[in-house]
Amino acid sequence: MAIIITDECINCGACEPECPNTAIYEGADDWKYSEGTDLKGDLVLPNGTKANAEEDQEPISDEIYFIVADKCTECKGFREEPQCAAVCPVDCCVPDDDNVETEEELLAKQRFMHNE
Repeated sequence: MAIIITDECINCGACEPECPNTAIYEGADDWKYSEGTDLKGDLVLPNGTKANAEEDQEPISDEIYFIVADKCTECKGFREEPQCAAVCPVDCCVPDDDNVETEEELLAKQRFMHNE
């Protein structure tokens, strides 16, 4: 499953540089699928969503840091645990019950985003 940032976030920014997929953004920031990944041009995401990797996407939150679920792999393929949760001083990086994925799905998403 993806990780979410709750409204208890203090906007410290500790989580953002820890994300290997660049899935974490500051509140009100536009984001792109291409940022921090090997994704380019028009694509179909593993969940079936169609998008353009270079196109700006709307912020998920205007007030606090947010995690893009389509880019979050819980650090699978990079680390043993989600790094955002490991560094968060207020424990507001928690599993997103609305985006449950198996380890295999998370690893497949990681491979999709990073052509290694």
